[in-house]
Amino acid sequence: MRDQKKNLTDRCIDLMVILAYVFLLLPTVIVVLAAFNGGEYLHFPPEGFSLKWFSKLFATEQMMESFFFSIRLALAASVTSTLIGLGAALYVVRYAGRLSSVLRPYVLSPLMLPSILTGLALMVSFYSIGIGGKSFLGLYAGHTLITTPYVFLVVSSVLYNFDYSMEEAARNLGATRLQTFFHVTLPHIKNGIIGSGVFAFISSFDQFPLSLLLTGPGYSTLPVQMFDYLRFEFDPVAAAIATINIVLAYGMMFLMEHSVGLKVLYGGKK
Repeated sequence: MRDQKKNLTDRCIDLMVILAYVFLLLPTVIVVLAAFNGGEYLHFPPEGFSLKWFSKLFATEQMMESFFFSIRLALAASVTSTLIGLGAALYVVRYAGRLSSVLRPYVLSPLMLPSILTGLALMVSFYSIGIGGKSFLGLYAGHTLITTPYVFLVVSSVLYNFDYSMEEAARNLGATRLQTFFHVTLPHIKNGIIGSGVFAFISSFDQFPLSLLLTGPGYSTLPVQMFDYLRFEFDPVAAAIATINIVLAYGMMFLMEHSVGLKVLYGGKK
């Protein structure tokens, strides 16, 4: 009787897990299928199979310019946020002491506010100092600000699980603090740094609310460009754009899993 109840419980849990995966993946599947729709409008189920919407996307100059601009912006923001997040994590975890309880929420504060409020605050701040909010500098600063907390969280969790006895052994053998960091600490936390940098890139590339407020002439990101496109057109080109975003995100996560392992995102070892 007890075994039967256990089996029933296991089946219920399995069913709930399957339903959760279906709920999470179904929108992605629908968008991808809609991108290959042979019809003239964006709807589901698709009417036949066609690649014409991808051809139209690649032939649209504004879309492609926005795509490559988003790539450049995400690369610049992710590199900067990785360096800032690494420095902040090292200081908060190792040197801040009692101040860590104050500094940690401060670094994570961009995650606690809606992105559109952060974008509004940045836009007003930039205009108040006379450099203009709708510029590449504004987008770069905003994307760096909003992706730094992700890097800080990942690297902090890796540092909390770091074996400090290895550093002590290096110091006892005569290594300086700088030599210990580059030859002992950095090689052991590099997976977390790489993983957080990839996550920051994906977050920046897909960022919409903040970009909507800070985007100016000649500096339109792909999500904002897609939003403007859908205001006047409702064809599967939007689904084709979304499909490219999905492939890019899943491709980067796949590469990260097979290079450093996804466990680094929550402080585990590969």
